[in-house]
Amino acid sequence: MLILTSILTDWINVMDWLTASEALALLGTQPQTLYANVSRGRIKARPDPADSRRSLYRGDDVRRLAQRARGRRKQEAVAAQAMHWGDPVLSTAISAISEGRLLYRGQDACLLAETATLEDIAALLWQAPLRLGTRGEAGRAPGLPAAFAAVAQQAWLPVATMQAPAMLAVEAGQVLGTLAQALAGDDNAAEPLHMRLALLWHRPDADDAIRRALVLLADHELNASTFAARVAVSTGASLWAGTLAALSTLTGPGHGRASRAVTALVEDVAGYPEALREWLGEGRAVPGIGHPLYRHGDPRCAALLSAFDPPPDYAAFRQAAVDFTGDQANVDFALAALAARFDLPDDAALTLFALGRSVGWLAHMIEQIDRGELIRPRARYVGV
Repeated sequence: MLILTSILTDWINVMDWLTASEALALLGTQPQTLYANVSRGRIKARPDPADSRRSLYRGDDVRRLAQRARGRRKQEAVAAQAMHWGDPVLSTAISAISEGRLLYRGQDACLLAETATLEDIAALLWQAPLRLGTRGEAGRAPGLPAAFAAVAQQAWLPVATMQAPAMLAVEAGQVLGTLAQALAGDDNAAEPLHMRLALLWHRPDADDAIRRALVLLADHELNASTFAARVAVSTGASLWAGTLAALSTLTGPGHGRASRAVTALVEDVAGYPEALREWLGEGRAVPGIGHPLYRHGDPRCAALLSAFDPPPDYAAFRQAAVDFTGDQANVDFALAALAARFDLPDDAALTLFALGRSVGWLAHMIEQIDRGELIRPRARYVGV
């Protein structure tokens, strides 16, 4: 029996040796990589009995390394996709998008928007009582330039790296209060945040729509500006520095300024819906329409539009876009329609986005600091 086993083993070994071309086809690599694996003992080689100038390579070793390589390539592909509307790259208990709904700590954001204020959402997301405060002086007229200046004034200061969540919540209240002062001014500081903006813009009748917008914009999972904020504080930077990073990220046309493109296109196609067909024929997406995370429509849009009727040209644009694309309007459309309906300043949509989303930024930064981990993805080199 031992002799038979030995003969069978020798026969299998003979049959399981691959030529260089066969091994390279399985590995998908260059010859140099094959030779390096042999020299490192990962692949066993032996002279080819038919041609001593060539080598044969153990099939089991080759297949094992080929399987590992496929696993690595799959992992790289998944990781790369995760950075572009893919699976979440960080775990969080703050918000989630599930089955077409936006949830704030498990509660439906659209239902909260019916009655809650931004202050209520801050207390919910931060899991702490809200105490608004301010640091520094506004020093200029209310608006986004004042917000950048006020936050930057504090962002460069050193920070204690070990802070309890309760202390961070107090500091978060100072960041939010300073942003509110810079964006809405001091004249109505005793009023709720949404009313302060409505009074600043001399549109008290818009207060409910503004309140809803602030609540619906408070957080949206790991969007670009929130991710920037988390990366910043993961290095030990302060909440102020993280807010400055998030503010900078928000100003891009692919994020906080997306509603401007809606306004521009509505003005271009007013009274001529067929212009949208020409727009689509040029291979361009329609701004304010569709959202990768909501297959059946952005619920924030419907929740915000329930507070007012869009102007006729916006309603016509929306209907034409839905007819031509099959997609529903998103929150960027709703913000543009809100600004048009109440004749708000040109930067009103971005101001609403900045003030509302700052609550989510601060919640995520507190969570990230408490976690104590550095966010440092690896790069997949594709150069020469």
